[in-house]
Amino acid sequence: MNFFLFFLLVVQMHSVTPVIHTLQYFHTASSQVQDFPEYVSVGYVDGVEISYYDNNIRKAESKQDWMNKITAEDANYWQRQTEICVDNEFRGKISLEVLKKRFNQTGGFHIVQRMIGCEWNDETDEVKGWLQFSYDGEDFLSLDMKTWTFTAAKPQAFPTKLKLDQNIPKLDHHKYYFTEHCPSYLKKYVKYGKKVLMRTELPEVFLLQKTPSSPVTCMATGFYPDLADLFWRKDGEQMFEDVEHGELLPNHDGTFQMSVELKVEVTAEVEGKYECVFQLSGVKEDLVTKLERRSILSNASHEDNWSVALAATAAVVAVAAVLAAIIIVMVRRHRNRQGEGHQCPLSSSSSSSSRSWP
Repeated sequence: MNFFLFFLLVVQMHSVTPVIHTLQYFHTASSQVQDFPEYVSVGYVDGVEISYYDNNIRKAESKQDWMNKITAEDANYWQRQTEICVDNEFRGKISLEVLKKRFNQTGGFHIVQRMIGCEWNDETDEVKGWLQFSYDGEDFLSLDMKTWTFTAAKPQAFPTKLKLDQNIPKLDHHKYYFTEHCPSYLKKYVKYGKKVLMRTELPEVFLLQKTPSSPVTCMATGFYPDLADLFWRKDGEQMFEDVEHGELLPNHDGTFQMSVELKVEVTAEVEGKYECVFQLSGVKEDLVTKLERRSILSNASHEDNWSVALAATAAVVAVAAVLAAIIIVMVRRHRNRQGEGHQCPLSSSSSSSSRSWP
């Protein structure tokens, strides 16, 4: 199951290779979500899914062949990850009940999320970390890595903030984890998956239009890594008005897709003035697609090509729509703010200090 990972990497267009590597985990505990596990943990390295656990399979699984290399030096790695995830599944359920009481809620659909991770600059060796919680899609609590204190985004989070700020042993554990432990495992994973993580794949680019009066959508699909940009240009200048950017989404094969709409009436006079530009980190030349009526795929014509162009989107929606909706808010907010993470969730060494996440 692939999700979003478009989030924590620093975009450096036209660099030789990405120098910022990230390791991050999303942990989601939910109640009354039909046909969806009550607890899910997904891990990523540089936007590539490396591990998965949910309360139905009750087993931490590798999602990349190269991740299994770790068992050569740590034979019990996956068993230990399973045990940690089982423990955190329990913590997540308790967290849900605690937060329901704080918000004076009873039944219904509720979600508590935990996003943890770190990043490493392979040129400067600088490391950073993050630890954030959300409840029902809104910020709840986060750890400030400069002051090593927690920030409460809601009044209901203050009791937890006060408790955690006074827990010096746990804060010391966080410092070690984010500055030493997480980066050391990130470096291992990058070494194991170098061939996959450092590759570049160019996309196919399509111009799509539902009807002659609809906006023209430029969609790029099948590219890797997700350090990319897609925008419209008019007479050689990048446009910021009359355009709308879509989300960066994963495809089922580990590549990515993105789109950008342009509000314009496509006439003979405007043909050639507009162009869609795709830029990919590690690739010096831009992919440029000129806006011409003959190049636009629409519902009325080229139906087969339209279906092909949207196939990747349909696959993503079918597999990951629910979890995508659950975690996207945390991803967006983390982008704007910029930390624990090689293991599933909190390590067992800190379990004695709390039996719930927030």
